[in-house]
Amino acid sequence: MAQGHEHVGGTHTSTFEVTTDDWLTPAGDCILAIEANRAPADFAPAFVRACQAVDATITATIAVDGYEAVVTGHGHPELTFDSHRSAVGRTSDYVDDRTIMVGADAAAADLDRDLVTALATGAELELVLAVE
Repeated sequence: MAQGHEHVGGTHTSTFEVTTDDWLTPAGDCILAIEANRAPADFAPAFVRACQAVDATITATIAVDGYEAVVTGHGHPELTFDSHRSAVGRTSDYVDDRTIMVGADAAAADLDRDLVTALATGAELELVLAVE
């Protein structure tokens, strides 16, 4: 679970992010929610190993105030899930400690504008990750 914020814009064209930080500036155009109750470093080792498979498909379901978005991406052998702050889905193949998927089929800018508006008014976000 995480919290929307007045500065949520959802305009970034190559990433989406959920952070444990308790603040957000207008420059954070990929950040969908703050104050997340979990970060990638909290994920189970078995889940991390499954996401590191070259053929892994990772699905992020983003639920906000009656709206739902499903973003599908891929795993990568270099995914570490070491970040204690942020979870980032990427349309590119770039990997760092915050990356939870690469090759995502959507970024913040692609999400339903009503979902983004709900987040900008402070709605709660639920992010559920699954790997196959």
